[in-house]
Amino acid sequence: MSDKVVIIKYNAGNVMSVIYAFERIGVSCVLSDDPEVIKSADRIVFPGVGEASTAMKSIVEKGLDKLISTLKQPFLGTCVGMQLLCNHSEEGDVNCLGVFNVNVVRFPKKYGLKIPQTGWNNIYDLKSDLMQGVDNQSYVYYNHGFYAPLCENTVGTTDYILPYSGMLQKDNFYACQFHSEISGDVGEQVFKNFMKL
Repeated sequence: MSDKVVIIKYNAGNVMSVIYAFERIGVSCVLSDDPEVIKSADRIVFPGVGEASTAMKSIVEKGLDKLISTLKQPFLGTCVGMQLLCNHSEEGDVNCLGVFNVNVVRFPKKYGLKIPQTGWNNIYDLKSDLMQGVDNQSYVYYNHGFYAPLCENTVGTTDYILPYSGMLQKDNFYACQFHSEISGDVGEQVFKNFMKL
């Protein structure tokens, strides 16, 4: 696999764990916030851990907000990276990148369930090439207090308090709310499938 994979560098954590996850399947990544380097990539990864408005501020400061939605390569957003690809987030009341026509909202407090959702949960109704070879109802790792509701771009569903988008897809943009890099065999399969898109 000699494709050039660029991980977008911005103010959101977990970048090293994503790099290590790709290394485990024999893929080297370049970490960059340079628009020219990002544009030259064969595949792009947009990871994220942290707070949406802070992360979005970093994206805007680096001038990447206008670039990202124009990219044509296979593009994978994870966790906060997925949420930033939506229209707006209630977390910090921030306008996001608008790739997916859905707003990210806070989980309602119900049934005494803890927010954020932290831990393993299953994902079902899989409709994405990214999940080729992954069993319906497989378990993946989540850590989030905000979610994207079900919408026309939903390609995987998870239940926590209510059913929501565990995965989104539109054109070349693929996104997982779960942390692929720490989701064991399923996460590894997601990255392998991403390299075949």
